[in-house]
Amino acid sequence: MNNFRSPVADQRFVIHQVLDAPRALADLPPHADTGAEIIDAILEEGGRFCDEVIAPLYQPGDAGCTFKDGEVTAPAGFKEAYLAFALAGWSGATAPPEEGGQGLPYVVDAALKEQINGANMPWGNFPLLGHGAIEALRQQGQDWQKQVFLKPLVEGIWTGTMCLTEPHCGTDLGLLKTKAEPVGDDRYAISGQKIFITAGEHDFTDNIIHLVLARLPDAPAGVRGISLFVVPKFKVDRDGSVGERNAVWCGSIEHKMGLHGSATCVMNFDGAEGYLVGQPHKGLSAMFIMMNSARLGVGIQGLGLTERAWQNALAYANDRLQMRAPEGARYPERPADPLIVHPDIRRMLLTCRAFAEGGRVLALFACLHEDLAAHATSDEQRQQADTVVGFLTPIVKGLLTEAGVECAYHAQQVFGGHGYIAEWGMEQLARDVRITTLYEGTTQIQALDLIGRKTLLANGAGLKLMLTRIGEFCRLEAENPAVIDLLPALADRAEQWRKLTAGIGAKAADDPALAPAIAYDYLFYSGYVLLAWCWAQRVAAAERSELPAAFKRAQRETANFYFQRLLPRCDQHAAIIANGAAPVTALSDEDIGASL
Repeated sequence: MNNFRSPVADQRFVIHQVLDAPRALADLPPHADTGAEIIDAILEEGGRFCDEVIAPLYQPGDAGCTFKDGEVTAPAGFKEAYLAFALAGWSGATAPPEEGGQGLPYVVDAALKEQINGANMPWGNFPLLGHGAIEALRQQGQDWQKQVFLKPLVEGIWTGTMCLTEPHCGTDLGLLKTKAEPVGDDRYAISGQKIFITAGEHDFTDNIIHLVLARLPDAPAGVRGISLFVVPKFKVDRDGSVGERNAVWCGSIEHKMGLHGSATCVMNFDGAEGYLVGQPHKGLSAMFIMMNSARLGVGIQGLGLTERAWQNALAYANDRLQMRAPEGARYPERPADPLIVHPDIRRMLLTCRAFAEGGRVLALFACLHEDLAAHATSDEQRQQADTVVGFLTPIVKGLLTEAGVECAYHAQQVFGGHGYIAEWGMEQLARDVRITTLYEGTTQIQALDLIGRKTLLANGAGLKLMLTRIGEFCRLEAENPAVIDLLPALADRAEQWRKLTAGIGAKAADDPALAPAIAYDYLFYSGYVLLAWCWAQRVAAAERSELPAAFKRAQRETANFYFQRLLPRCDQHAAIIANGAAPVTALSDEDIGASL
């Protein structure tokens, strides 16, 4: 069952009318000519590709990749779709034209990524990590590496990977063991094993460029001793010529709960030839370039699957007949009313819509600030925008992926027993979305990053900027009748957010367990307040527009639903934060599992 259609109209609404992105982009030299017409054309063409080419491959692709003799074959149709994708220039959407890209803004590329992931997330994983590899090489690579590797990666002739995780070493990369031995001529022999490598092997392109974290012989212990290397599947010389097969092989592919159409590989490096990227022992900074790009991308995966869940559940709820409405037959000409008349079905549908449409504003707002951080004309603007992106990245990744899981659950419930049957596609969605809360840093890692590096260690810089934005919105819209009932709750929650953060900061120095113990709840409190702001913005923008009255009513009532049914979740998170670390730390390690 495929009811997905790229949400082009709502993306246009958010980009043009909620965020006023064309005006912001006009002040950025590389995007001064990226007007509304160009943005609309890109969204329309991208949506057409996703709806017509890759969406029909989603359910058949669940049959999975095949592995034989070190080679991986993607599901039928995946390779042909990728070649069409690369030929159309989508793989290098944000790269500058001199590298073979389209030079599009990040905010537009984010909308394209949502379309791709809603249509077919497993397929979308094959080109996904190339963006992080491109950014790392662009910022850290030597001149010859940029000349040799960037253009083929941008054009999609080659694809890229991130090889970080090892069997004994996930988030704590200070434990990694992969070695890099110098062999002369600035070349290194890379030896070790990496796991969970997305698109580590496939049949789409002639070469795959692996970005690999490894240790030099003189490396200090811990994360200060890791370096980054570029290791191609087929050897590449400084002049760009491609040589013999390198000593890097796929040992197996993982048998996963979901995401069967995406190849998740065990990669063995047996003295594979590679080149150092950046400075020795400075691989951590390059890793964060890749990780931050990937984390926003995975947040957008959660958003895309939330949209898919919402669309499928809405279609089914309108079609499936089941009993009568509580007040009596609403459609007496039918043998029963459709599911959509029932209040609890509507609760689940509105939850999905609230997360999809509110989350879209949040994700695109963050990605618009990627554009500002890269291209704003003043140092202060770039720094502030970079602070906003850094602060929002763990929230976008953590909140929107967990929302994807919740909405997949709700959509399955709307389908009832049919939601458990493969024919209807909802069980695949529920399996596929689960990984988004795990890879590129689990939700718990995002929470620790938010409360630690992005808030306490940064003296709340990102929080202050976002609270200023919310305060400005409340002042500017104070006389707007469409949102006047929403503003007091939004302002109150924002002030509570400020006080909660200050309270954590005051106590954390004396209680090192406090911040880790309440980090998860702090992330969700933060996310729910931001979504309230996003929904208030949607309502205000809709009322100022010439869009249909039915759309405006739907925006107002969905915002009311969010404020009355989802925003109160903040109370639970605030109460847990107030209780501190003791409830989770009081038991000893030995007693936590004590039983009779």
